[in-house]
Amino acid sequence: MISHDVGIDLGTANTLVLVRGKGIVIREPSVVARHKKTKDILEIGVAARRMLGKTPPNIEAIRPLREGVIADFDATVSMLTYFIKKVHESGTVIPKIPKPKVVVGIPSGVTEVERRAVAEAALAAGAREAYLVEEPLSAAIGAGLPITSSVGSFIVDIGAGTTEIGVISLGGLVLGKSVRIAGDRMDQAIQSYFRLKYSLLLGEVTCETVKIETLSAITESRDKLTVVRGRDLETGLPRSIRISGGEVREAVLPILQQIMAHVVEILEETPPELISDIAESGIYLAGGGALTTGIDKMFAETIKMPVNIAKDPLTTVVRGCGRLLEDAELFSKVRLTKSR
Repeated sequence: MISHDVGIDLGTANTLVLVRGKGIVIREPSVVARHKKTKDILEIGVAARRMLGKTPPNIEAIRPLREGVIADFDATVSMLTYFIKKVHESGTVIPKIPKPKVVVGIPSGVTEVERRAVAEAALAAGAREAYLVEEPLSAAIGAGLPITSSVGSFIVDIGAGTTEIGVISLGGLVLGKSVRIAGDRMDQAIQSYFRLKYSLLLGEVTCETVKIETLSAITESRDKLTVVRGRDLETGLPRSIRISGGEVREAVLPILQQIMAHVVEILEETPPELISDIAESGIYLAGGGALTTGIDKMFAETIKMPVNIAKDPLTTVVRGCGRLLEDAELFSKVRLTKSR
């Protein structure tokens, strides 16, 4: 029996699954809902995300990955098992074909213990062999950068749990940094800002929605306005307020500036020959953070070089995993960690 190879972007907020030759077949939130005492899985993915902040005492809706690494091993295995089975049993590929070869994107800064946990989770979920690729490399491949040549490439992948920064040449990371400051920190900053300014407590999902719909990294001539609903901390009652994009930017700007500082730090450490290549081609932004309005202009003003947003930045990591599965020559040139 033959199995189709699978690439997985195991993200803090979302998990994407790509089947070789078929493209991306699953895009679902990395959320698991389960019974607190029995640990029985109730929902996974989209259905589980709808339960965030709404569960009764006997049920918990959790994100099993935090800041790019596994925080709950059993929930992660359950989630991966569900996605792999869904791919093979839904008729998307061929019914009931077992044990695929899996390539998983992981943060570049994970420890050996964390790396082993991801590999073991993939194997426990049904993979016959698991290969791990660092996310800056995979994102660069997915963005179409010439990673195997001697020309230097610079990529910044702003996800939910981590920001991955990488200088890449000759199929490997020359310099890499995994910063646990990303989309989740922005959500927390928004929550803290409106709690302090308006004594209004917003939910986790509401903060993420506000960020996606209104955040701009630069000052715009017309601010986006939206209405948010939360709990008034003084009265304990529901309350609605109208907020502007400028307020959201004020809340999130310190986070964006921290990310920028780490990018500048890596640029300062980059060898001169590579920095000349990067100055010509520019840096590339990927991940959900790359969709922030004006973030490319903000970066360009600071680093004084071109800034490009990768095509379909949300899928660059999983598309990079897919290219590794499809291109045997590329697969042999890129440094991967194998577990079986």
